[in-house]
Amino acid sequence: MTTPSPIPSWVLWPLRGLATAHLAGVLAQAALAGLFVTGDVDLLAWHRDNAGVTHSLLYLQLLAAVLLRRPARGPLWPALASLGIVAAETAQVALGQWRVIALHFPLGMAVFGLSAVFTAWTWRFGRGSAA
Repeated sequence: MTTPSPIPSWVLWPLRGLATAHLAGVLAQAALAGLFVTGDVDLLAWHRDNAGVTHSLLYLQLLAAVLLRRPARGPLWPALASLGIVAAETAQVALGQWRVIALHFPLGMAVFGLSAVFTAWTWRFGRGSAA
């Protein structure tokens, strides 16, 4: 039985950084939404702009997760998980633009939870834990 080769840092560190930055953007989205619904209507524009930045970070995270699989020979599931979060966040953006708040809020909480779990995994991965 062979021991898997370690994941190169040139793949792992960008994935960690992008996942962390994306999670920070998702957290900012929640804070901005909360401040908007309390009456500060100017923050809706910030919420919209931050959504664009956060979504862009997620696409970069997906690219880093694909690089984790190929060429770094890491697990496939982080790329699939990132793709799933892309799908959920794309739906989240559409629901927000369509003002379907009854679905936008709970889906936002799901995106936050999934992003938090994924980010925590990136910081544990490569430290002797199983993939």
